[in-house]
Amino acid sequence: MTEGPVDPTTTDAWSRLTGLAQAPRADLRDALTTSWVEQQSLDAADLHVDLSKNLFDDDVEAALLALADEVDLVGRRDAMFAGEHINVTEDRAVLHTALRLPREATLTVDGTDVVADVHEVLARVYAFADQVRSGDWTGVTGKRIQTVVNIGIGGSDLGPVMAYEALEPYRQDGLSCRFISNIDPTDAGQALTGLDPETTLFIVSSKTFGTLETLTNARLCRTWLLEHLPAGSDPAAAVAQHFVAVSTALDKVADFGIDPDNAFGFWDWVGGRYSMDSAIGLSLAVAIGPEHFADLLAGFHAMDEHFHTMPAEDNVPLKMGLLNVWYTNFLGAHTHAVLPYSQLLHRFPAYLQQLTMESNGKGVRWDGEAVGYDTGEVFWGEPGTNGQHAFYQLIHQGTRLVPADFIAFARPAYPLVDEPEEGERVDVHELLLANFLAQTKALAFGRTADEVRAEGVAEELVAARTFPGNRPTTSIMAPALTPAVLGQLVALYEHVTFVQGAVWGIDSFDQWGVELGKQLAQELRPAVAGDASVAAEQDPSTQSLIAYYQEQRR
Repeated sequence: MTEGPVDPTTTDAWSRLTGLAQAPRADLRDALTTSWVEQQSLDAADLHVDLSKNLFDDDVEAALLALADEVDLVGRRDAMFAGEHINVTEDRAVLHTALRLPREATLTVDGTDVVADVHEVLARVYAFADQVRSGDWTGVTGKRIQTVVNIGIGGSDLGPVMAYEALEPYRQDGLSCRFISNIDPTDAGQALTGLDPETTLFIVSSKTFGTLETLTNARLCRTWLLEHLPAGSDPAAAVAQHFVAVSTALDKVADFGIDPDNAFGFWDWVGGRYSMDSAIGLSLAVAIGPEHFADLLAGFHAMDEHFHTMPAEDNVPLKMGLLNVWYTNFLGAHTHAVLPYSQLLHRFPAYLQQLTMESNGKGVRWDGEAVGYDTGEVFWGEPGTNGQHAFYQLIHQGTRLVPADFIAFARPAYPLVDEPEEGERVDVHELLLANFLAQTKALAFGRTADEVRAEGVAEELVAARTFPGNRPTTSIMAPALTPAVLGQLVALYEHVTFVQGAVWGIDSFDQWGVELGKQLAQELRPAVAGDASVAAEQDPSTQSLIAYYQEQRR
């Protein structure tokens, strides 16, 4: 791996890409040949990925692969997998890939076999999950647990809740999860509504056991528990039986009232947004069981192996990441849509927002020098076909270039059939897949003015009914949304994010940008509570807003 980041704009490949971006590009109607589709249809584990409807050709691909070579992307990838401290601002290894290594693997980092550590924690997670699922773990009054409430924020919430929703068919009957993340008291209030304290278990997920939102919500839940348990319940026993922690700060865990034996740790080489397959996934392991959680980890590992070993021209996350650089730095795209044609993945775009934007929303390279080029993309999306009736208008006919990833599965979780009063029975999943295919076709090929006229449209309406086409999409398909496939999807985007960060020469694994606002919130809290002296120290806008709040609150 190179010692410092290469400024990608100084490379020969960057110059070639700049020229290629300015040259006329072939229309997708002409470029999308059978041989091109075969060349750009790739398999990675269980995922089938069609890149052929993107705005690139052999010359662009060759220049992108050359750019990867010139910034030593493979060297940085291999350094990550080897446990080198590529998170330079925090002097840490980046080893979320170690969380899913098989038990027989070995990886020594800083003198420790991290695989052995991972599987020791996994064994404890699985044993606890089995206890809850079997009913051996009960509440303080002896009733079995029926609801698990995960209390966390950021990576301690977005991953578990996304996966819990995605893997709904794999959940155990009679056992459900709820999630509290926002410091808005409405979040906790709504999550606790209707729960039976005797059958509720809380998981407090905070590595340092000091996150403001998580600890505030944990205290709210502790108060609620003690106020609603039957009279005479022992408070210390109740907290010890109804609360467990995912944390490494055992002293703070004990101070809260949680038995340190019921705390599940992880490591500083796991970033929060990369942690759902660590003990942070405890709520998910309880919900779907250890066997399915192990399948999830195997899916992650399968994509890791693909990214780590496949040659560049066949490496799906590498090519997807380079295409994102092409769109961001050369074709002027600012956003990226992720459009799952699966209702179970309705939280997947939100999960990717943290993964991609917290990782690559950086304005300096890892040596501290300011970048002189765009970094990061705004990721967004909703499930199809809902999005079709909301924002697809902009993607199809708007003035902005929006690369889009479409995700679909061959086998549905719920194979339902529509039986209209007139006409043939309709497999509803096939109707969904027809929409999935139609949208990428429409975005690629559009509809010309002559084609619109041929339909008999009045001339004054032709322009409004014309679709320009040449809108880039990637199609990702898999046999079904299983735990293994979900793991592959998440790891795919983890590595896509890595590729972009490596090209841009930024540290994708710190998140200093989230800290300033948190610090200022602590400083402002007395002013919001009525301390006039602190309020007087604020800027005029903040003073005015505090005054408005206090007047309305009274």
